[in-house]
Amino acid sequence: MILKGNIVDIPNQRVFKGEITIKDGKIFSVEEKQHNVNHYILPGFVDAHIHIESSMLVPSEFARIAVKHGTIATVSDPHEIANVLGVEGVEFMINNGKETPFKFNFGAPSCVPATSFESAGAVIDSEGIKTLMANPDIKYLAEMMNYPGVLFNDDEVLKKLAWAKHYNKPIDGHAPGLRGDDLTKYIQAGISTDHECFTFEEGLEKLQKGMKVLIREGSAAKNFEALIDLLPEHYENMMFCSDDKHPDDLLLHHINNLCARAVAKGMDVFKVLQVACVNPVKHYNLDVGLLNVGDFADCIVVEDLKDFKTLQTYINGELVFDEDISKIDSVPFEILNNFNTNKKEVSDFRYESSATLRLRSGQAKIRVIEALEGQLVTNEIIVESLLQDGNLVSNVEKDILKMTVVNRYQNQKPAIAFIKNFGLKKGAIASSVGHDSHNIIAVGVSDEAICKAVNLIIENKGGVCAVSDTIEKVVALPVAGIMSDQDAKTIGVQYAELDKMAKQLGSSLHAPYMTLSFMALLVIPSLKLSDKGLFDGNGFKYTNLEV
Repeated sequence: MILKGNIVDIPNQRVFKGEITIKDGKIFSVEEKQHNVNHYILPGFVDAHIHIESSMLVPSEFARIAVKHGTIATVSDPHEIANVLGVEGVEFMINNGKETPFKFNFGAPSCVPATSFESAGAVIDSEGIKTLMANPDIKYLAEMMNYPGVLFNDDEVLKKLAWAKHYNKPIDGHAPGLRGDDLTKYIQAGISTDHECFTFEEGLEKLQKGMKVLIREGSAAKNFEALIDLLPEHYENMMFCSDDKHPDDLLLHHINNLCARAVAKGMDVFKVLQVACVNPVKHYNLDVGLLNVGDFADCIVVEDLKDFKTLQTYINGELVFDEDISKIDSVPFEILNNFNTNKKEVSDFRYESSATLRLRSGQAKIRVIEALEGQLVTNEIIVESLLQDGNLVSNVEKDILKMTVVNRYQNQKPAIAFIKNFGLKKGAIASSVGHDSHNIIAVGVSDEAICKAVNLIIENKGGVCAVSDTIEKVVALPVAGIMSDQDAKTIGVQYAELDKMAKQLGSSLHAPYMTLSFMALLVIPSLKLSDKGLFDGNGFKYTNLEV
């Protein structure tokens, strides 16, 4: 097979008319030749850090959509399903991904459970990491979120790091806001990347100290604008990633969109493509071709080097996307899950205020999670919340809404907190996608609405939903309670409708469900909620709701 076009030579920063000959799935020759073909041929895009589960799609369905955007490989942390199903979940992701030509590169989840302050469905200890790291299908040790464990020399954490080093596999980091001497110690432990930078200064310090910095632009966390100006000088040590990308977003674009945005800012296209195509392959030692003779024929044909509209995608010389049609087929798979809690009563979401803290005005001072648009970090604010018959309730007028996290692995009393910036004026939204342990998380204007939403998730053994007085809408996620058994278009349309309903209920957030899913993510400061209680992410300890 011969491909003709303008060949993009990223290492030598040039474009030339030529032909690429492909034999047996590999590049046999690359020759300069004149012709009248005007499109461009370049290596495929690689998402350098993504949780496939957050697309709500199993790997084989994710692949069918990703190739439409020129993505041919991912560096994937199966951390989400591992927290539900353990090693069995990791094996499901690997085996399902192998059913397609797409190049999934899975890591060994380093923090299952993410912390001891929440209830997860499984545990992967250092012996489990040892077993996983010996597997050639495992390419790296996935994000070490337990950075306090690194800093304080936790024995289990150090053993996990040691097994990655023993097998000479990279170690991914996760250290939002970590700076100074603590950052230095974290890097010296062997941790090579970070995708959690949310300021230019933080990214610069991590680059200067030898880390690879990933520019993340997901459905909730959006750090592109904060970090992109680092690229011109540090392009050799940066990558693009999504981290978490919901299905409606994935249907629209992927890494190609970040390339287009960077080029639109006037950045050198070769530097941008080095970040998008080359650096992940080099850093993680991926079996992904880069248009060199002898490489796997992993390449894409794009209309131009401005918008990067994909015309064709090839993986191992196989045409997997052409003329707006994905040529990757759906495959059958077994549905696995871990969901063992009973339906709840409205009284379960009542929170009795301490009598000594009640004020004559019928209010109580409480700690409130302040959600921030486009960020995973939150603020802690102190506000006065409403009391009704001793029960702390939502203050819709001031956008201080009751929130709950419900253990989905066993019957336990729901944990209660309050949150600002969700903006709901009626009803409630809920999800069993709740990083990292994937318990049920919900926000609503009343205990009744919250209970209705939580029970809808329990009835479906997982999903995302929205409820009002008259409408109940749910997208079922039967695979581990976090992924659909449907194709991307079906789930993408359903999810978009649900997102629309959440906004009709009053939410002003760009991605209310993605934001909701991170409000139980304890390893990112400042204030979060686990199924066991309100959590201070800075002090890494529980804290009281009432002040």
